[in-house]
Amino acid sequence: MSVQPSAAAKTERLLNLVIALLSTRMPLSKARIRSAVPQYLSTASDEAFDRMFERDKDELRELGIPLATAVIDPLFDDELGYRIDKREYALPEIAFEPDEVAALTLAGRAWARASLAGSAAGALRKLRSAGVEIDDSSLVGIEPVVRTTEDAFEPIRKALVNRQVITFGYRKSDGETSQRTLQPWGLTQWHGRWYVTGHDVERGAERVFRLSRIDAGVTPTGRPGAFAPPSDHEPRVLVEQTQTPREPPGRAVLRVSGGSGNTLRRRARDTRDEQDGWSVLEVDFRDLDRLADEVAGFGPDVVATSPKELRHAVVRRLAGARGPTADGDLTHTGVNA
Repeated sequence: MSVQPSAAAKTERLLNLVIALLSTRMPLSKARIRSAVPQYLSTASDEAFDRMFERDKDELRELGIPLATAVIDPLFDDELGYRIDKREYALPEIAFEPDEVAALTLAGRAWARASLAGSAAGALRKLRSAGVEIDDSSLVGIEPVVRTTEDAFEPIRKALVNRQVITFGYRKSDGETSQRTLQPWGLTQWHGRWYVTGHDVERGAERVFRLSRIDAGVTPTGRPGAFAPPSDHEPRVLVEQTQTPREPPGRAVLRVSGGSGNTLRRRARDTRDEQDGWSVLEVDFRDLDRLADEVAGFGPDVVATSPKELRHAVVRRLAGARGPTADGDLTHTGVNA
């Protein structure tokens, strides 16, 4: 039984080979290459080294690395050597037009409040270190933002890149929760909401899931590279096809303590003050989850009275923020399940 080398060991071997071939002015013979690269020196035989070296040469060339072959000694033209020309290997100077720099800066800003903020900031730092001048002053008044506040975004993105099946708990619009198993094929934003599209393993069909309705944690299962998304898969098209026409706005009834909930008060269609210092608001909404986030953010100062779906959604958020309690009671927050 043969044991295949790990990807990390192969990468280290190829890197050592590139370093050896870049650090020489004269072509290196195969014998000198074998002594310079530790992984070659440990091969069992000359034949094993020859096979490994031939594979590595092909792989470097497939990666676009200019591996050159030349005669080592003109008097002995039967012995070939290998080297990498630094002038051909090095990248040319990268230059950007002002509008291209502006577009890159806007892209970095757009992800500044998202789960990929670290990657975006790192990319801008690399541009600056390469001598590209980032002119923030020309972008005053332009503040694009991509929000990926859902906890499910990052684990789904990683599973999508790794081509790995995931399982998660999903809550439908009627509040019912079920466990789902999915091959994630794509992530897309539509009308301000993030969706994951893919193949529902248990139902054997394409499905769309809104990230804000993923309640339980996303768990990768099986090995990476387990599937390949269809080449013609268009996440946004699938999302649009599965969405029903926009329903008329719903109406929520909220109780708000005095001096609190100003954002809710400003857009309330009706306000009624009560003698205990609280106010009863009627607020129109189209996205129950967003309203639940907003109401929960006020803590005990805003109580969701109706509809019951909103009340339950607020309870879930407050329970998650507070953590498990001895009796699961949340009545002290002003919200009754």
